Amino acid sequence: MIARWFRLAAVAVASLALLARPAAAQQILRDAETEAFMADMSAPLVQAAGMEPRNVQVLVINDPDINAFVAGGQYVWVHSGLIAAADNMNQVQGVVAHELGHIEGGHVIRYGEGMKEATGITLLSLVLGAAAIAAGGAEAGMGILGMGQQAAMGKFLAFSRAQESSADLAGARYLSKAGVSGKGSLEFFKKLQNQEYRLAIPQDDSYGRTHPLSGERIQVLREVYTVDPAWDKPVDPKLEARFERIKAKLVGFVSEPAQTLLKYPESDRSIPAHYARAYAWHKSAYPDKALAEVDALLAAAPHDPYFLELKGQVLLESGKPADAIPPLREAVQLTNQPLIATLLGHALIATENDANFAEAEKVLRNAIARDRENPFAWYQLGVVYEHRGDLPRAALATAERYSMMGQDQMALRSADAAMQGLKPGTVDYLRAQDIAMVSRAAVEQKRKKK
Repeated sequence: MIARWFRLAAVAVASLALLARPAAAQQILRDAETEAFMADMSAPLVQAAGMEPRNVQVLVINDPDINAFVAGGQYVWVHSGLIAAADNMNQVQGVVAHELGHIEGGHVIRYGEGMKEATGITLLSLVLGAAAIAAGGAEAGMGILGMGQQAAMGKFLAFSRAQESSADLAGARYLSKAGVSGKGSLEFFKKLQNQEYRLAIPQDDSYGRTHPLSGERIQVLREVYTVDPAWDKPVDPKLEARFERIKAKLVGFVSEPAQTLLKYPESDRSIPAHYARAYAWHKSAYPDKALAEVDALLAAAPHDPYFLELKGQVLLESGKPADAIPPLREAVQLTNQPLIATLLGHALIATENDANFAEAEKVLRNAIARDRENPFAWYQLGVVYEHRGDLPRAALATAERYSMMGQDQMALRSADAAMQGLKPGTVDYLRAQDIAMVSRAAVEQKRKKK
């Protein structure tokens, strides 16, 4: 983890709580171009870490903090604020390499070890403190409790800092093996160090922190990176150009339009600037201005699938679904990308033309076959099934969507409805049964906790 994403707190009498900030609690930013870039950028690092690139995903969440983390599985979660703050792709690569160190080291799973040791100290102090209080030494007993809590927290924090240092060195190994310079990693740690200066964080000792001080990390890593053969290796200019594009579109999407237009003024005629302004104008409900920016992009690259996707999106969301179909259809043909295919399916349905529903079903089923983790695709497929009167499969699609969103009661209700109309033993029936079983268990578990 690049920045603190754990909060430690004393609860009741010297208990220790570890609260992770799960990605599910934040808005995941799904974007075809961004995900393709992240996969290509990180693939050499993933291979260097001994993992299979197709099994590791680097995803973006909508959070302005400069941070990244892992929280189980082979997922690296990168905050939108980190990408916006990064000066170049190499800085993001340094962050991703560090997070891969956490995955390869099994650090999320091993946090239980640190908690176990800290809890042991806490419980021992609880017993000794209670004994002292029972013997009439209330002040001494409270002192034991306080010292036990402090010792437990210190033990856990030391464990956490050791894992961070281990991930730093592992990330450095991956960068070296992949032939990627560590300059970006050092540059990013300097950004974090500047934050520490602004927050007046003491720089003499990292005791009491989950992470080593950035200055300490820079000192260790500088000795590793500067002697590496890849230190002076330049970044891939094509990948860097792609990074500038996804950074600009991300800024345009998450920032206030006025901020985007200030950062990317009309005088800037670069591809990233057109991209950012297109999103800013679209967010501001100026579709004509947004389309003018998109047309400028397409003038430079008429068959760029992501420019075509954006044109289709602007047209669709400004009430022109029929006009959105040709650019979206071409974008799907060029990429076979399930997120873009879902948008095409949406446009086909939004025309309310019966002739388009067969194509919409085909497009959406193909999209889901390649990416089942897309609630909106399931929603659109449910609309298709309902339109043709296939209510059991509409209910199954709805169950899939609610299950993915963590709405267990609604998923259970929809799965039960689907089973009422599906033939027992069929693939769809068994899938509805699975969703019902998992959802029912989750609902019961939540009920017991109340």
